[in-house]
Amino acid sequence: MNITSAEFVKGIIGTDPILKEKYPQIAFVGRSNVGKSSVINSLVMRKDLVKSSSMPGKTREINFFIINKKYYFVDLPGYGFARMGAKGAEKIRKLILWYLGSGEARVNMVVLIVDSVVKPMAYDKEMADILRAENIPFVVVANKIDRLNQTERSHNMKAIESSLGALVLPYSARTHSGRDELLETISKLIK
Repeated sequence: MNITSAEFVKGIIGTDPILKEKYPQIAFVGRSNVGKSSVINSLVMRKDLVKSSSMPGKTREINFFIINKKYYFVDLPGYGFARMGAKGAEKIRKLILWYLGSGEARVNMVVLIVDSVVKPMAYDKEMADILRAENIPFVVVANKIDRLNQTERSHNMKAIESSLGALVLPYSARTHSGRDELLETISKLIK
């Protein structure tokens, strides 16, 4: 997959006609602050398409980006952010579950992003289980591998794979390491 164009379309917080459009939807999901926005930006080779923040919990809606006028990259809010408060965190959780499980959206695949430096948490395991239960193809992306030495990287990748029971791709949004492999995997899974 060669990305030649990428544009923000809209953000939604519920039922919307965009959910039923003909374009395949590739959703990006993960805990707050794992680098979802940065991964999308690195895939499209732009620094500012998806707004990112050092403050976790910035994304509060489901954001759609049209890629090559053929696909949607869908940036879901980060889950598991404690400072948001229980009500806020539950609202985000329900929004994500609605998008993935309501049948309103045409979710073709999910990129589940985890932090390669931190072991997967219960939220990550729950998300992998939800994706399996909904029969949504997914790949796990272990972001921030540039922060690990080779030994740590090898150890952490095995731990993530074992914990989540899925294909795991090492990735660095900062250096673009793993970009080609992820784009190839997306291309295969949406066909």
